[in-house]
Amino acid sequence: MSEAASPSVRKARRKGSAVTMAEVAAAAGVSMQTVSRALRAPGTVTAETRQAIEAAIEKTHYVQNLAASHLASARSNTVAAIIPTLSASVFAETIQHFSQVLNAANYQIFLGNTDYRPDREEAVVRSLLGRRPDGVFVIGTQHTRACTGLLRRAGIPVVEGWDQTRRPIDGLVGFSNEAAIAAMAKHLADTGRRRIVFAGVLRRGDARAAERRDGFLAAMATLFPGEAPRLCIAADLPLAMESGACLLERVRAEHVDADAVMFSSDVIAAGALLAAGRQGIAVPGEIAITGFGDFELARHLNPALTTVAVPAATIGREAGRLLLEGMSGRPLADKRIDVGFRLMIRDSA
Repeated sequence: MSEAASPSVRKARRKGSAVTMAEVAAAAGVSMQTVSRALRAPGTVTAETRQAIEAAIEKTHYVQNLAASHLASARSNTVAAIIPTLSASVFAETIQHFSQVLNAANYQIFLGNTDYRPDREEAVVRSLLGRRPDGVFVIGTQHTRACTGLLRRAGIPVVEGWDQTRRPIDGLVGFSNEAAIAAMAKHLADTGRRRIVFAGVLRRGDARAAERRDGFLAAMATLFPGEAPRLCIAADLPLAMESGACLLERVRAEHVDADAVMFSSDVIAAGALLAAGRQGIAVPGEIAITGFGDFELARHLNPALTTVAVPAATIGREAGRLLLEGMSGRPLADKRIDVGFRLMIRDSA
């Protein structure tokens, strides 16, 4: 097609409407079919033609109508990622590495936030499935029956993350919260601690915090049989550093003989550690403090926080890999991946 045809094509377009593929074809001097083929499969056109089309796209500010191409191919080149909260950096790290894997394969991410609410998770899943993603990554394994049904009936690969379960919906990448807490409890017992308290913010719908509490109870029954477990659980506090100071105060009031406190998260453990410093409480001499997550802040506290390191980046990368393989239709040898955990023994315990 000659350059002479370009003005008439542009004139036919209404002011303010989107640039069409016909205009790109005219600017590049090729047919619309060639432009379409170059966008779908760049390797099927010559390098010279591809460069001409790319230059025309830049010149005309063309934006491809992905919805139309997705209808034609029955694929959206999108995936949905559903996380409990946007405020926890550890989930952000998982999503960052998940996105890198998917973006490298030309997939875009729809992100949903449940705020730890099962009813909201169900609504988010329903909404994102309505956008016809090619796969779903969801953090957590405990869902409402309706939500589980939606994911199972979607007919697309699903990967659950951060937990372990005997009955995953499809793929699974996670670790055992209960085993991690049990390992930390054993470390404290091995260093001579006998009056260990588990303290945490347990919000409705936060299955991981509940699993850590349950892991603590099981560990105490094994380590100190016959002794009543010491718990300090708050449902009225936010997952914030200031809650750590409040929980430390409650622990010392309710369990005056406590010689160690295992916090359910680094966020509240950090708040407790800072509060102990302000109050002149010797850590770990008077009381040991541990966290969970190994946030970047943990190693910079004084004393540095003993905690459980969760391979958040690995979870994201492996979840992305499982989804890509599932969406490609390749059979998977193992859809269940246990990424494990590490105890980071530092100065606070």
